Amino acid sequence: MIVLGLESSCDETACAIVEDGRIVRSDVVASQNEVHARYGGVVPELASRAHILNVVPVVQAALERAELSLGDVDGIAVTNAPGLVGALLVGLQTAKALAWVTGKPLVGVHHLEGHLTAIHLEPEPPPFPHLALIVSGGHTSLVRVDGHGKVAELGSTRDDAAGEAFDKGAKLLGLGYPGGAVIDRLAKRGNPKAVPFPRSMTGGEHGADFSFSGLKTALLHHVREHGVPDDQPLADLCASYQAAIVEVLVRKTRRAARRLQLHHVQICGGVAANSGLRDAMVAAGEEDDFRVYVPPISRCTDNAAMIAAAGYHRLARGEHDGLDLDAVPSMPLARSHP
Repeated sequence: MIVLGLESSCDETACAIVEDGRIVRSDVVASQNEVHARYGGVVPELASRAHILNVVPVVQAALERAELSLGDVDGIAVTNAPGLVGALLVGLQTAKALAWVTGKPLVGVHHLEGHLTAIHLEPEPPPFPHLALIVSGGHTSLVRVDGHGKVAELGSTRDDAAGEAFDKGAKLLGLGYPGGAVIDRLAKRGNPKAVPFPRSMTGGEHGADFSFSGLKTALLHHVREHGVPDDQPLADLCASYQAAIVEVLVRKTRRAARRLQLHHVQICGGVAANSGLRDAMVAAGEEDDFRVYVPPISRCTDNAAMIAAAGYHRLARGEHDGLDLDAVPSMPLARSHP
């Protein structure tokens, strides 16, 4: 089954062709980093305009690289939730048009379901059931994954996501956009104990929920009192800030893995590209006897291959959506709590 996937939930315009949910025939991403860099973050209206300009060329490039025509496609998958509504609508309306002119089935895909499916494009995906930590600019969640489309949320962020904490922290320090990668690079040569940043909601009474707004405020107060340093003090500050985020993510994941007796853990989403998080989670797995799975960096950030793969599993189950499928800016992945 050949599935064309479209992703436009935020600031990446992407199209991919995936065969049988595993074989990536093509994966094309048009980044908008240059569009938003001057503002230090994504501007929704500018993102929507860039998607309009990029979407048709991206679809054409994906088909050409896969050496396929639109008629060779068996189904169309598209991110329809959650995300910036204007951005979502560009990909969604394009997918509807492709489905209408070809007569092929259309399926909407939850963006986080796509991130969870990205690891299944790799040679050795985790078996079911497994635990997944989803960390990105807009989401931080712990979920139990019992199968494709069978997900139970254990906890999520009460306020800011981990990725937002990285990006807003980088903006405050004048490190540019996107700033998470810059903090990660500087943290590698810094002292993570230099600044005693708070670790929020780490007690067992808070379960698997997260909170990073207090950490952002702590960084703001530190900068107001001491200013933005340079050279080694800046590296120490970044290392301390990153350590505060990573420690909470790893601690909550370890606790959930022990409670549910799960020995396979995946990390997905844009923050899964953070080397500090990867290293700390692998070390925790060695101590607690669980194996860690992380997609390659190109599959951690937003891409359409993960959407096509998730859409394949919906189509394989005989599911499809009508042309009245709508864009939904906010939608929980799952509501049940095992």
